[in-house]
Amino acid sequence: MPSGRRGRFALGTPLLQAGRALGVDIDSVCGGRGLCGRCQVEVAEGEFPKHGVVSRAEHLSPSAKAEQRFVNANAMPAARRLSCQARIEGDIVIDVPPECQVHHQVVRKAAEARDITVDPVVRLHYVEVQPPDMHNPSGDLRRLCDALELEWHLTGLACDVRAVQQLQQALRQGGWKVTVAVHGGKQIIVVWPGFHNHAYGIAVDIGSTTIAIHLCDLASGKVLATAGTMNPQIRFGEDLMSRVSYVMMHPGSERALTAAVRRAINALAAEVAKQAGIGMTDILEATFVGNPIMHHLLLGISPVELGGAPFALATDAAITLWASELDLAINANARVYVLPCIAGHVGADAAGVILAERPDLADEVTLLVDVGTNAEIVLGNRHRLLACSSPTGPAFEGAQISCGQRAAPGAIERLRIDPATLEPRFKVIGCELWSGDPAFSTATAATGVTGICGSGIIEAIAEMYLAGIISQDGVVDGALAARSPRIQPEGRTFSYTVHQGPGSATALRITQSDVRAIQLAKAALYAGVNLLMERLGVKAVDRIRLAGAF
Repeated sequence: MPSGRRGRFALGTPLLQAGRALGVDIDSVCGGRGLCGRCQVEVAEGEFPKHGVVSRAEHLSPSAKAEQRFVNANAMPAARRLSCQARIEGDIVIDVPPECQVHHQVVRKAAEARDITVDPVVRLHYVEVQPPDMHNPSGDLRRLCDALELEWHLTGLACDVRAVQQLQQALRQGGWKVTVAVHGGKQIIVVWPGFHNHAYGIAVDIGSTTIAIHLCDLASGKVLATAGTMNPQIRFGEDLMSRVSYVMMHPGSERALTAAVRRAINALAAEVAKQAGIGMTDILEATFVGNPIMHHLLLGISPVELGGAPFALATDAAITLWASELDLAINANARVYVLPCIAGHVGADAAGVILAERPDLADEVTLLVDVGTNAEIVLGNRHRLLACSSPTGPAFEGAQISCGQRAAPGAIERLRIDPATLEPRFKVIGCELWSGDPAFSTATAATGVTGICGSGIIEAIAEMYLAGIISQDGVVDGALAARSPRIQPEGRTFSYTVHQGPGSATALRITQSDVRAIQLAKAALYAGVNLLMERLGVKAVDRIRLAGAF
């Protein structure tokens, strides 16, 4: 699954049943009878050596009549299947489109409000252009540039062919009054007929596990909408080096990873545009950050050289290009800016954090940590900055955890454990009540309690330690089973039950393997921070800033 969920099922098992058994929230309101058409899924075809499977569309049962009905009615693309009708007949890798999920991801990367000087690189200029006549037959572009110079003092403007293709129709449709979008005071990128007073930009953080996007009004700087999704590349490998290994073993497969991430970005851009009630063609600027491997794959560059020393980047410079060059579904003439990478595994996301926090301007020693599957760590002040990356893995983002999930309604995000009784209380995303509240069950009836997201697993491990459930070395104390039924044997180890759903619903348990996954992730972060402190020669830091979606 794109969420990283996987399991074994008997031949003939419906995909909907398999997905639900794995905790994948596929939408369905007709009880699996093929009537609603909401449980659509997509088959990811190809070889997936990390999981030891070859996925093929023919590994599902033939298309049923109910599915053909939706395809014929243009209610479902021919490449999709209804998960309630398609049955497993072999190894298969499945994507669940965002619109077919019950609960969409909740992005915890909220844009922080701070005072900024709004100085957009794209500005709109309304002008009236002199129409041509037999005495002045100069081209429309020349007369547009003359009007912009006269009214807005813009000179030396360039204009590419896509903008020229819009020009004549816009001038005549607008009665020779048009609005022109100019990038950097030098490049005409869009021409609209009449008065047009809105231009928007998107900021995209491409993480190894999570992709987040913010839609901004370029005139006011206000963030209008936010969305996020799991990075669909996770099917090729949960961590960065797994994806590099996949490309090494399958030359040319970087094209599949590039296409997957670009499709996800386009889907997110459409989602935030819909939230804000704007058209995709009004998005005129896009800024991207990501670690070096995500950076290279976005740009269609093979990441193979980053798979071993000396971890050579294709480029460490900032890149500006057209949206059409990245197959982005925003305005084709939108300008895209990709922040520079710093070193082999310290990427544009670290550069973005430095630009946002500016530790290089302060006397105090600042520690910046962008927590994620590949964490970037920056330490220093105005005298010197050091940076490194740390392969923490996806545990902090809910992956590699037995009951882990993305941050979506129903996911446990806060947790407390009573040291005396070992009973837990928790909060889930989408509900402000704690589980001990009498109204909690009613308030969460729509979402249920579906899993534990990254912030929840961090609190769970901390609370288990404070309550004495796990020892200092991270071992779950099986002797506590005599005190509480929440301590359960799990093979040769023990687990702690956070939540037991009604009836036969699957229990949410923190297992010994979950504890180890968090220990490894924390140790990787600690090692990176410790290394930088040693290199910088400091014993303490004055300020810590954390970033990341978990």
